[in-house]
This record gives sequence, structure tokens and C-alpha cells, in this order.
Amino acid sequence: MKNEKNILDWFNRKGSKEDLQASEGTSDAKFYEKVAHYSSQLETPKVDVKKALADFEKRKSQTKKQGKVVLFNFKNLYKYAAVLLVLLTTSYFLFFNNTESYNTQFAETKTFNLPDNSEVILNANSNIEFNKKNWEDSRELTLNGEAYFKVSKGKKFDVNTEVGTISVLGTQFNVKERANYFEVKCFEGIVKVDYDNTSKELTKGMLFRVVKQQIDTISRFNLNDKSWLENESTFTSVPLEIVLNELENHFNINIETKDVNTNLLYSGGFTHKDINIALQSITVPLQLSYKIENKTVIIYNYGK
Repeated sequence: MKNEKNILDWFNRKGSKEDLQASEGTSDAKFYEKVAHYSSQLETPKVDVKKALADFEKRKSQTKKQGKVVLFNFKNLYKYAAVLLVLLTTSYFLFFNNTESYNTQFAETKTFNLPDNSEVILNANSNIEFNKKNWEDSRELTLNGEAYFKVSKGKKFDVNTEVGTISVLGTQFNVKERANYFEVKCFEGIVKVDYDNTSKELTKGMLFRVVKQQIDTISRFNLNDKSWLENESTFTSVPLEIVLNELENHFNINIETKDVNTNLLYSGGFTHKDINIALQSITVPLQLSYKIENKTVIIYNYGK
């Protein structure tokens, strides 16, 4: 009983009479006798072939009527998860994200109305954001750049910038917040400006401005001066650096200076319609010259 062949021979009662007699009574023989006894009690299941075939055909027919059966493929799990994520994200922005924003590019302006019908004219390269859901309770927005406001009467109206806050009830005013420059002009009503630790109330024709973190002493402006709303920018004793930055915003150009003092104070203005006329309006009074190379303007001194 040392290998598989001997075991099979024993079950089939094959081999010599002497070998079979020699194996009788051994422990292996007793074990295999028990196996033979219990295996003889097992019955092979009877299968009705015709009935099984008929059941198979019936199930096959039902499957065709119901449509194609798609087995779940775990490889598709990532696709389903991605679709679910998109749906959840979309739902969030539709139902929970209430931020409204307006943007302008270089050389672009935009006019729109706020939820209370206040009108905003957004200057070039500027941005406004506000919460449209809470607007009735809190008329508050954030401005980066420049905008003109015609505010409908109602609750307090706040314009927040990085350097100061402007609060009004119903009025018309202009806010400019650029690099190293902050200016508020009141055209109608009363405007309150909070800057750092300073609070100032402006009435019609008054302005408040900060140049390079220093509050300017100029407190009034000419209401008849043309403004960017009429496609012209005007300045009164403003550093050339600020003027050139504004020129870049309206013409989408890059300005470089060579041997020019950009702290020179400039008073005047430039048109938004013609780059050459605009440059001449700035350079001639300051005895400067310029040349245009593609989208770059180089401003330099006559003698340099």
C-alpha cells in the first residue's frame, strides 16, 4: 500500500492472492475497508437531461425579452465614482455657492446691475465679487481695480478693497484701487471712506486718495473733467508710474522706461481710442519720447 497503484489494486481486488492475503489485518487495510464501506453508501445523482435542456432554453428566452444582462465590472467603478463626483460638485455650485463675480480684461469695460438694481460700470482689468443670496440683508461687495457705482437707495452699501472700505446709502461715486494707488470720488450724495485708521466723509465734488501708502492733501476734483466713462483718463499731480500702469490697462501693452524718473508728477489725461495720441499726451508735457515695438512701448528721455 505504498503508492497510488497499490491502493487502486487493493480496491479493485487485483494482484496476487499472496499479496492480498498479506495485506489483510494491517492498519492500512482496515482504513481502506472503511473507505470502501462508506463510499458504497453514496449514490450518484440522477440527471434528467431532457428536462435540464428545456429549463436552459426557457431561461435563455426570458433573458432576450428582458434585454441584455450586464455583469458588474469592477473596472468601471472608477468611472462611476468620477461621474458621481462631477454631479456632487455641480450640485454644490448650483445650490451652495452663491458668489457672483464680474471681470474685465485689458482694454475692456463692462456694465451690469446688482440684485437691488444698482448700476456698476467696471473699468479695464478689474474684478467685483459679492454674495447674491445675502444681498438683500447685506449690500456688500469686493472690488479689485476700478468701478463707477450708481447705488439705489436702501440699506448701507459697502465696497471693500484691499486698502480701504467705502460705505454709502444712495449715491454715485468712483473707486479706483490699483498698485500703490487708492482713490474715491463722490459725484452725488455722501460717501464714507475708511482707510487704515482714517475715516473720511465725502460730498459731491470731493475725493480721497492714497498714493504709495501716503494720504494725499488734494481733496476736490472738477466734476466737469472727462473720465474713463467717456473713454478718457485724467490725472492731477499723479506719479508717472501710476499713469503708465493705467495706460497699460486700457491698451493691453507692456511699457518699459529707460532713464526716466517715474516719480515725476503728471497732470493731464489720455484718450482710450488711439495709442499714439495717448502716448503723446503723456510724453510731450514731460519732455519724453517713445517708440513702439510690437506690444511693447519704450519711453525714454530725448537726450538718452
